[in-house]
Amino acid sequence: MIILGLETSCDETSAAVLQSELVRSNIISSQHCHRKFGGVVPELASREHDRLIVDVVNQALQASNIHKNQLDFIAATAGPGLIGAVLVGLCFGQAFAMGLGIPFIPINHIEAHIFSSFIQDETHASPPTFPFISLTVSGGHTLIALVKEDLSITPIGKTLDDAAGEAFDKTGKMIGLPYPAGPEIDKLAQSGDPYFHQFPQALTRHSQTSKSYDGNFDFSFSGLKTSVHRYLSLQTTDFIRENLHHICASIQEAITSVLVKKTLQAASAYGINCISVSGGVSANSMLRKKFQEQTKTHGIQLCIPKPIYSTDNGAMIANLAKLKIDRGQFEPHTYTYHAFSSYL
Repeated sequence: MIILGLETSCDETSAAVLQSELVRSNIISSQHCHRKFGGVVPELASREHDRLIVDVVNQALQASNIHKNQLDFIAATAGPGLIGAVLVGLCFGQAFAMGLGIPFIPINHIEAHIFSSFIQDETHASPPTFPFISLTVSGGHTLIALVKEDLSITPIGKTLDDAAGEAFDKTGKMIGLPYPAGPEIDKLAQSGDPYFHQFPQALTRHSQTSKSYDGNFDFSFSGLKTSVHRYLSLQTTDFIRENLHHICASIQEAITSVLVKKTLQAASAYGINCISVSGGVSANSMLRKKFQEQTKTHGIQLCIPKPIYSTDNGAMIANLAKLKIDRGQFEPHTYTYHAFSSYL
């Protein structure tokens, strides 16, 4: 079975080839034109996808040594995401599949992230054990869910306002870091003190009778942004410059601590012994370290995909398509926009 996976939900144009269970190629073209605007401009993203997608698909086929006529399925992100950006990959995938006379599979972007821990390449890693608790954390999404063998996903906690990745980027912008600020904060925090300043961790009230959390698995990061803004407004420019690494470490501590605490609490509440962490923010070094330490202490299996599979990529799209095919959850779809409108 050979599957071509396409991902164009935001500002990465990606195509990957999955043969049997292994990733044979995973080409990702990141759009740098948004940096001067401090965030992704939807119209620019759509135009860049349109300009790049043919070349990216050709690179993926060449790198995998697969001819287009060998493809058995084509899968593409059908949402959620920037609608214009999604439609570029979706329409290209439908047209390509129709031209080759092979089935097309629409894939939910968030579900693809959730199952990205199942991606296999030459460096094989053990996939999660069902059922598992999934934390999906990125620039646009923060979600805790219970995932079962039949690929069913039950959300049990979500962000009520900003996503964790957005909190990284927006607080980073406040202290003068370039977009995207998340990786820059992670880099500077390596030499900083995470307890230099205690920023708030919203929705983490302890119960009156025990040390456990009160059963609320939702997140809120808007208050953190306000707190950082107020803190910076009381400091001098020299103070911020001299203590930038400490401030970054403190921000990172506030965001990652609540992510780890709530995910572990969810696993305990549901009696689950396996946790999967995915999405672009899962590449954060402090988040990975905290999860590795805490899951080891509690005897919980931890699955985090490689950084290359953590951000938006075509391999995760092809991977979920294969999981659906293996379970007989694939049905032929009509090649029309309306057939996929529920994903958008």
